[in-house]
Amino acid sequence: MPRPKKKRRVGFMPEVVYFKPRGVSLSRLDETVLAIDELEAIRLIDKEGLSQLKAAKKMKISQPTLARILSSARQKVADSLVGGKAIKIKGGDYKMALGFGRGG
Repeated sequence: MPRPKKKRRVGFMPEVVYFKPRGVSLSRLDETVLAIDELEAIRLIDKEGLSQLKAAKKMKISQPTLARILSSARQKVADSLVGGKAIKIKGGDYKMALGFGRGG
């Protein structure tokens, strides 16, 4: 039996949770779901410039787990951008952490 997934610590909740190509109706679009913890990994590493080790510590997960989450997130974003798909941000195994975004 596999171990239960550990909740990933997240310090950011996006206000905008849906992105789609301009000029294409929703009925014609495929949709990719990007989990909240995947977005957090992208934010910490690609936007904030943290190392994978530091980002993993902030999210309270191992560096190899962070690497897998980040790889999955980048694959989804790339597939959506190249394939003209919408991106919906929702779900994932996470819990919000108070004070996290301010060095906590």
